[in-house]
Amino acid sequence: MELPACPVETTLMLIGDKWKVLILRDLMGGTKRFGELKKSIGHVTQKVLTAQLRDMEVKKLLTRKVYAEVPPRVEYTLTETGYSLKPILDSMVVWGSAYQKENGAQEDKRPAD
Repeated sequence: MELPACPVETTLMLIGDKWKVLILRDLMGGTKRFGELKKSIGHVTQKVLTAQLRDMEVKKLLTRKVYAEVPPRVEYTLTETGYSLKPILDSMVVWGSAYQKENGAQEDKRPAD
């Protein structure tokens, strides 16, 4: 995999998708099963979630462990590299909370079209 010269572009390449950030958010608390991730994330389709998880596994942000059971059980865990994104997610929480506080009430008062 060839990486962009710009470090910001590299980061965006790895986690620039909305679903990937939400997957990271959910896995920061520890290992989760596919169904738990799907339920927690919400409106993502099974196909999209599977594709995002596979891409994150290829990029070494998480590991996938399959148990030989019927039905099969699959668990996802962040790698050390995945956990190293925690400061970025923490900063997003701080910034997003401040934005909501400053702009949330204003957005609710927009005139209807």
